[in-house]
Amino acid sequence: MTTDSRTTPTSAPSPAPVLADPTGPIPVLPGGSDHLDVELVSEALLGRWADARLAARERATRPELHRPMDATVAEHRERVFEQLKVLVEDDVSRPMLPEHLGGPNDNGANVAGFEELVVADPSLQIKAGVQWGLYTSAIIQLGSEEQQRAWVPAAMSLETPGAFAMTEIGHGSDVQSLATTATFDPDGGEDGEWVINTPFRAAWKDFLGNAAIHARAATLFARLITRGVDHGVHCFYVPVRDAEGNLLPGVSSEDDGEKGGLNGIDNGRLAFDHVRVPRTNLLNRYGDVAPDGTYSSPIESPGRRFFTMLGTLVQGRVSLDGSAIRASELALHIAITYATQRRQFSAADPTRETVLMDYQAHLQRLLPKLAATYAGAFAHEQLLQAFDDVFSGREDDPESREDLETLAATLKPTSTRLALDTIQECREACGGAGFMAENQLVGLHQDLDVYATFEGDNTVLLQLVAKRLLSDYTDELRTVDRAGIGRFIAQRAEVLAKRHTPWARLGQSVADRGNSRRAFDSMRQSDFQEEMLADRARVKVEEVALALRGAARMSPADAASEVNKHQVEMLDAARAHADLVRWRAFTAGIEALEGPGAEGSRAVLTDVRDLFGLTAINDDLAWFLLGGMISTQRGRQIESDLRRLLWRLRPHVLDLVAAFDVRPGHVRAPIALGGEQERQDEAAAYFRAQRASSDSPVSEKTLRDQEKRARRAEARRDGKRDTRR
Repeated sequence: MTTDSRTTPTSAPSPAPVLADPTGPIPVLPGGSDHLDVELVSEALLGRWADARLAARERATRPELHRPMDATVAEHRERVFEQLKVLVEDDVSRPMLPEHLGGPNDNGANVAGFEELVVADPSLQIKAGVQWGLYTSAIIQLGSEEQQRAWVPAAMSLETPGAFAMTEIGHGSDVQSLATTATFDPDGGEDGEWVINTPFRAAWKDFLGNAAIHARAATLFARLITRGVDHGVHCFYVPVRDAEGNLLPGVSSEDDGEKGGLNGIDNGRLAFDHVRVPRTNLLNRYGDVAPDGTYSSPIESPGRRFFTMLGTLVQGRVSLDGSAIRASELALHIAITYATQRRQFSAADPTRETVLMDYQAHLQRLLPKLAATYAGAFAHEQLLQAFDDVFSGREDDPESREDLETLAATLKPTSTRLALDTIQECREACGGAGFMAENQLVGLHQDLDVYATFEGDNTVLLQLVAKRLLSDYTDELRTVDRAGIGRFIAQRAEVLAKRHTPWARLGQSVADRGNSRRAFDSMRQSDFQEEMLADRARVKVEEVALALRGAARMSPADAASEVNKHQVEMLDAARAHADLVRWRAFTAGIEALEGPGAEGSRAVLTDVRDLFGLTAINDDLAWFLLGGMISTQRGRQIESDLRRLLWRLRPHVLDLVAAFDVRPGHVRAPIALGGEQERQDEAAAYFRAQRASSDSPVSEKTLRDQEKRARRAEARRDGKRDTRR
C-alpha cells in the first residue's frame, strides 16, 4: 500500500504496501503481507502488443494531441484534422497494411495503439478510426489487391480523406434493409457503370464522420442491382468531393452540426442523385459483376455473404471495447487518486479530517467499477488476439469470423456501458470538482456517450449475441445422437432438480451453518463462482430456447412476434454470457502471472476478481434465490462478504490504478495531479501553526465542553460532600 500523499503513479515498480496514519477503520498491513507488484500487473495488462501500446501512450501525452477546453465546433474540427496529419507523420496506421502494400499485417498492434488515443482526445481517436479503421479498412478487407493499390496509399497519407457511408437515417442498425441503390448500366463508360441513387429522404447516409467537410471519397454501402436482380448490400468506392473540397455533381451533403460530444468530428449526411462510377469501383472480394452485368460471388448464400462483408465493422467494435476500458481506467485513476487525498469531516481524529477513500460508501461506489474494469481489460486482450488471428489471415474461416463477431458483440456493449457508468460514478465521487471541465470527467462522459450507439447499437448487438447462443444451443441438440439426447435430458433434469428442489440449497446451508467465515471462503472459491455464473448463462439460454421451441413451425410473421415476446429474456441471457466471459478472462489473466511478485499480485487480484464475481451474482441474486441455486443463508451473506472485500482491497487501491499506467499527460486533471494534496498540506500546516500559537482563537464548542466538564466535576464533589455528612 502506498500512502495517501502519493499523487501521480507511474509505471515504476511499487514498494511494499505500508498504510501510514489511517483515518478510518483500515487495517495496517503487517510486514510480509501480499501486495501488488505494479510493474508486473501493468505488463500483464499491456498484453501481446505491449510495445505498440507503450509507444501510443507516450504519443498521447503530447499537448498538441489533447482535447481543447474552450474551442468552438469549427476550431475543434480543424484542430483534429491537423492532429490526423501528426499521426500520418508518425505512420501510426502502417501496422494494418498487408505485406503487398508494404505493411507488417499486424492488425492487433494497429488497434492496440489506436485505442490509446482516447486519453488524448476521443474526437481524434474516432476521426482516426473513421479514416483508417473504417474507410481504409473497408478497401483492404473488401477490395481486390488492384483496388487496394489504387486507393489505399492516398487514404493512408490523408491525401484522400474518406467517409464510411453505411448508416441511413431510416434504418439505422438494420443494414440489411438499406435503401440506397447501385444499379449496373452495361452501356455506361468503357465497360459499364454503377448508378448510385438515394431514392428518398430516409435513405440519406447520416451520422458519417468526415462527411460534412473533409471527405473526398466514401466507401458506400448500397443494394447491388444488375439484370433486374437485387443481390443485396455491397460496398462501392465513390468520390464525393474534388481536390478543392467542392461537392461533385449529383452529390449532396449536410452538416449534422453540434453534438453532445465528439465535436472534433465533422459528422454529416450524404445523398446521391444518379451518380455514376466505373464498374471497377465495386469492392469485389466477395461479389463482382462482369461487363455484361453477370453477377458472381465466392459465397453462394446471400445471407452469409452479407454478414461476411459486414465483418469490416468488427474492427470498430473491437477498438471501441478497448478504448472504453481505457477511458474507465482514466476515470478511476482520477477519482481514486483524488479520494485518497481529499479530506472531508472529522472522525476519530478531532484535528484531522477523514480521506474519502476511508469511507465505506466511497469504496462501495468505486471498487466494484475498478474490478469490472480489470475484468474488461483481460477480456479485451482475448478479443484483440481473436481479431488479429482473423484479420491477419491466420485463422480466417467462417467459424472463426463468427466467433470473433460474437465476442465483439458481447464485449463492446458491456464495456461501453461500464465506461459510461464508471465515468459518471467517478464524476459524482469527486463532488463539485468532478463537474469542472478542467478535471476531464464531464468531457470524457460527453465524448463516450455515443459509444453505446455507434458501431452497432448496444441493445442490437446483445440481441445478436443471444441469437448466436440460441443457435449454438439448438445445434448442440441437433448434432447429438440418441445416447447424447439421453445424456442431455438427464443433465437437464439435474439442472431442474437443482433449481426447483431444496437439496442444493440445503447442502449449502448445512456446509455453512453457524460459520459466516466458512460461507465467505466457499463463495470465494473460483469453482463456486464459475459454476454459478456458468449455470446462470446456460439456464437463461435454455429457458428462452424452450420458450421458443414452437417458433420453428410458425409463419415468419408469427415467429417474429413470438421472438419479440421474449426479447428481454434474450438480452438478459446475453448479459449473463458477458459476465461469464469476463470472469473467465480475468481468472485466466491471474493464473498467467509469473515471476517475482506474482504470488502477492495473484492474491490481490484474486480479491479483485472475487469482488467482480460476487457483485455479478449479487446483482442477480433474486434469480439465483428463486431458482434455488443459492441458499438463503449464502444469499444473505453476500452483501457482508462484499463489504469485507472492500476493506481488504482498501490498502491496495493506489497500486491497482497505478498498474493502469495512466500518465500525467493523460490525466490532465488538477485534482489528480497534486492540486488537492497541496491544498490539504497547506490547510494542515495552517491548523498546526494555529494550535501551536498562544493567541489562536478558542472554539466556542471547546469552551462549552470545558464548562460542562467543570459542572460535572463540581457535581461529583458536591455529591461526595453530601455522602460524608
